[in-house]
Amino acid sequence: MRLRSIIATVAMLLALPVAAQDAVEKIKAELKKSVPEAPVESVRKTPYGGLYEVIVGGEIFYTDEKASFIVVGSLINLQTKENITEARLRQVNRVAFNDLPFDRAIKIVRGDGSRKIAIFEDPNCGYCKRFERDLQGVSDITVYVFLYPILSPDSVEKAKAIWCSKDPGKSWIDTMTKETVPTGDKSCPTPLDQNIAFGHDKRITGTPTIIFEDGDRVPGAISMADFEKRLKEAKAGGSKQKVSQR
Repeated sequence: MRLRSIIATVAMLLALPVAAQDAVEKIKAELKKSVPEAPVESVRKTPYGGLYEVIVGGEIFYTDEKASFIVVGSLINLQTKENITEARLRQVNRVAFNDLPFDRAIKIVRGDGSRKIAIFEDPNCGYCKRFERDLQGVSDITVYVFLYPILSPDSVEKAKAIWCSKDPGKSWIDTMTKETVPTGDKSCPTPLDQNIAFGHDKRITGTPTIIFEDGDRVPGAISMADFEKRLKEAKAGGSKQKVSQR
């Protein structure tokens, strides 16, 4: 009798992942029927109210096990006050910093360059210009600027001129902070098409998009107070990752 009980318990435990996987597949199938225009990237069960997390295009939605509704918005843990959705989005949209194609970026170093960021920017982006002006006051930083001209044909022409200039870093800063018109010959080979393809693959849909050393990214310009805070967090996160890899 005891043996049967043990066997039944083991069978039940082994069946749980299968059941969970079945539920996930059913949800995917139902969503495909209901909203075929929205390709589902992943589905997983959350520990909150029987909800399932659904990721579509880097965005997070919630549904039930029958996919009978979709919840749009943030999930908040009232005990910890943590925005579960925001934290998960940061995790989902992380980009491995060391895997970025730095040879296709303009490298700008200030001070000892010990803190690092990458930014995807358009030369005609007003928010990018504001952020670049603020960024001039940040010390001990290495900035990798990925030219990402997605706003207009003129953005492409300016980006080509900047990349082909004698000093791309100076040309970029002058364009963004002094409103000068870049004067490069535009005839040299540029990485613009590759940058745009890379950005599309990583779901970078707007400028500026900032990527920190820990892979965390922020779409849009942020205040310098928040930026410094993120830099500190990213540095600490990067150090922890290096220790764990040893």
